[in-house]
Amino acid sequence: MLRCGFIVSFPAGYPMRFLVMRFLALLLLSFPAFAGETMIENNYVRVTRDATPCASANSPDCADRVIVALGDIELASDGARRTMARGDIAVFGPGESFERPNGGSFFEVSIKGNHPPVQSPGELIPPEKNAIRYDGPDFFVFEEKLAPGDTRARHSHSQRVVIQLNRARLQQWPDSEPSKFVETVPDRPTFSPPVIHVVKNVGDTPLRGIVIEFKAK
Repeated sequence: MLRCGFIVSFPAGYPMRFLVMRFLALLLLSFPAFAGETMIENNYVRVTRDATPCASANSPDCADRVIVALGDIELASDGARRTMARGDIAVFGPGESFERPNGGSFFEVSIKGNHPPVQSPGELIPPEKNAIRYDGPDFFVFEEKLAPGDTRARHSHSQRVVIQLNRARLQQWPDSEPSKFVETVPDRPTFSPPVIHVVKNVGDTPLRGIVIEFKAK
């Protein structure tokens, strides 16, 4: 049985089609992503939650894969098991297989083979204050960190998958654009375009995320 923990009221005479649309919108906002949902699908990556369509080394159109733990999980591969906590990652190459993790939630990020050329900014400036977690020939993975009140100097990014782990409030100054405020949303992956910008954490919560960034070619 599905129980919804909210009450919705509308004025008398409100058109039925708008009633239905408003109710469905509230319903979607009230539940997390469903297990097995494809969160991102494009020519570069596929990101799934709590599903591993690319676990086998023989899976079609699956090259490198990254498992990102959202909770406590156990991951088995090649006869070995490892315990992972929120924010931990495991990287598998094209010839490696693994089993679907047990326990909490996770993302599988699959890099597609023969993807289009990577889009990068005209100037490459490594970001400060982050921690590299994996460095491969085609992409790297880093833990994005920025304390409240701290600023990351002007830096660049190529195309990338961003998985935020905390809810933080940022102010960003992109090159040749007005400054903007960004509220990060935990556990909602995004595929971000290339950028050069300055970032400041203007909230009360540390910025923490896992970023899987393509290398410029």
